[in-house]
Amino acid sequence: MVNNRYEQLKKAELGAVISIAAYILVSAMKLVVGNLANSEALRADGLNNFTDILASIAVLIGLRISQKPADAEHRYGHWKAENVASLVTSFIMLLVGMQVLYSSILSVVNKKTEAPDVIAAIVGIVSAVIMYGVYFFNKRLSEEVKSPGLLAAAKDNRSDAWTSIGTAIAVFAASFNLGWLDSTAAIVVALLILKTAVDIFKDSVFSLSDGFDQKQLDQYNEAINHIQQVQSVKSIKGRSYGANIYLDVTVTMKPDLTVKESHDIADQIEQLLQEEFQIFETDVHIEPSEKKTNYCHNPQRTL
Repeated sequence: MVNNRYEQLKKAELGAVISIAAYILVSAMKLVVGNLANSEALRADGLNNFTDILASIAVLIGLRISQKPADAEHRYGHWKAENVASLVTSFIMLLVGMQVLYSSILSVVNKKTEAPDVIAAIVGIVSAVIMYGVYFFNKRLSEEVKSPGLLAAAKDNRSDAWTSIGTAIAVFAASFNLGWLDSTAAIVVALLILKTAVDIFKDSVFSLSDGFDQKQLDQYNEAINHIQQVQSVKSIKGRSYGANIYLDVTVTMKPDLTVKESHDIADQIEQLLQEEFQIFETDVHIEPSEKKTNYCHNPQRTL
């Protein structure tokens, strides 16, 4: 299972590489055309995409670090590098979102209007199409390989598609002397970027702080209780390392079971959780049930 996970992370690298290539292409287009067409909005959007190159590189680095095997200082491996990459992505998106929001509000206050060339809007639309294509590819790939880092990159791709659409609207609006629509569209886009950034930040921090969904634990609990020899599930704890789930389970069983019988049941629990829920690793602790059991007492036994 470990080798299969490494293969999945290797496959996820393709999505990060495609994001980097797409951002290099659209940022170059926007910066060049923005200068030629006299569009401040397009130039700003180009700089926004340039910072996204850094975010995609962070995701790529996170994916590669995650593939490093466990060592003396990282007994559980390096899986959480994916979550750290997602956290970095959220910070970059937060900064970009606040910058776009600030400049948009400033334009409203100063009642600033521009009359850029319409070609700037065409570039914005083309960029939006490209980034939406990258978003759908990375979203599908992240679900296939179960990569939170790549999913964060996909959400960033979608935010940049929104930004490009907003830029195109802004340029068209400026062409028809609708400067207020320019600033309004930019504010809406900035708020969408900030919301996406906050969502990614919350998910990353939740995972890095060993948070776990109680509903999932309830599902695991119910499945374990269906095993006949298990008297009860005393406790169950979960934590995530990247997309890998680690469980600590304490169950009670009849105290008269042999060590081998208890061990076989523990293996059964691990196999059940792996096959039904794709749990990466389960640590099962067995305790004797407190229910009374009839023992055969031999008074002739000597110590």
